[in-house]
Amino acid sequence: MTTLLQEVRTRDWSAITGRKLFWPLLILVALMLFNLPFTPNFFAVGVRHGNLYGSVVNILNFGAKTVLVALGMTLVIATGGIDLSVGAVMAIAGAVACKVITDAPDQNSLSVVFTAIGLALAAGAAAGLFNGVMVARAGVQPIIATLVLMVAGRGIAQLVTDGRVLTESSRPFGRIGGFSFGVPTDVLLVVVLVAATSALTRRTAFGLLVEAVGGNSEASRLAGVRSRRIKLMVYLFCALCAATAGLVDASTLPGADANHSGLWIELDAILAVVIGGTPLTGGRFSIGGTVVGALILQTLKTTIFTIGIPSQANMVFEAGVVIIICLLQSEDFRDRAAALVGGRGRGRPARVPAGPSEPASVEVAP
Repeated sequence: MTTLLQEVRTRDWSAITGRKLFWPLLILVALMLFNLPFTPNFFAVGVRHGNLYGSVVNILNFGAKTVLVALGMTLVIATGGIDLSVGAVMAIAGAVACKVITDAPDQNSLSVVFTAIGLALAAGAAAGLFNGVMVARAGVQPIIATLVLMVAGRGIAQLVTDGRVLTESSRPFGRIGGFSFGVPTDVLLVVVLVAATSALTRRTAFGLLVEAVGGNSEASRLAGVRSRRIKLMVYLFCALCAATAGLVDASTLPGADANHSGLWIELDAILAVVIGGTPLTGGRFSIGGTVVGALILQTLKTTIFTIGIPSQANMVFEAGVVIIICLLQSEDFRDRAAALVGGRGRGRPARVPAGPSEPASVEVAP
C-alpha cells in the first residue's frame, strides 16, 4: 500500500513538472522572490497621477519590447529558422515614423501620426517580405538572409534619418510609449497581440502547419502543405512585431536613434524563446512560454540593478544566470542531478517499470 501511494505521488509530481510552463514560471517566481530582501515593497503596486507604478509594472513596461519581438521570433524558430534582423527592423520603423512626424508642419495632427505608423509598419512588412523571399523562395539559409538585413537595415535607418537622432514632440504619437487608462500602452499592445497570436495558432490550423513545416519541411510539402507560403508568412509576421516594437521604442525615446534602437534585442528575443521551451530545431512552440521567458530576462535585469552588481560585470552575471536557467529546464540534466543526489549507481535501488511478474525495483550492482 505504501509503495502504491509513493508511485501515485511520483506520477502526480511528474505530471506537474512535465508541463511546458512549470519550470519557466517557477524560475520567474523565484527571481521575483529573490528581490524581496533587497526591495521589501517589490510587489507593491500604486497609483500616481492616475497611472499604475511599481517594480512589477516596470518589469511589464520595460519588457514589452522584448515580448513583442520574441512573439514573432517564436513562429520563425518554430519553422526551423532564425531572424537576426529584428533589431534593424525596429530601427527602420522608428526612423520612418519619426521622419514623417518631424517633417510635418503639425506634429500633433492625428492624420500625420496615423500616416507615420502606417508607413513604419509598411517598411517593416517590406523587410519581412525580403527575409521570407530569400529564405522560402531563393533557398538562402535563414541565418545568412537575415544577417544581410541585420547589417544593411541599420544603414537604411541611418539614410532615413540622415545619420542624426531625430527628436519628435508629437503628443498623440507619445501615447504609444506612455499610458492609456492608467496602464502602459505597450503592455496593452502586448496583451492584444499575444491573445491574437494565441488564437490564430491554437484555434486555427495555422499553428499545426507551422509545426509541420518546422518538423519536416519537405515531408509537409509532399503532404500538401504550402511550406514556402508558411515560411513567408512567419517572417512577415516577425518583422511586423519588430516594427511595432520600433514604434514603441521611438515613442518612448521620444525620437529615432538608428545606431542604438533595438541594438542586440535579437539575442534577448532568441533567449526568451528558448527559455520559454521552444527548441531551436523547430517543430513545436509555446507562445505562453515565450512571454514568460521575456519576463524572466527583464526581471533578471531588474535584479542585477537591485542587488547592486557592478555595471562592468552585468553581462557576465546575466550570462551565468541564463546558463543556470537553461540547465534547470533540461530534463536530461535534471535526471542526472537527481541520480547523483539520490546516489544511484552505488548499490541503491533504481526504479524500473514493473511488469506483470517482475518486481517494482531491482538492486543495481555496485
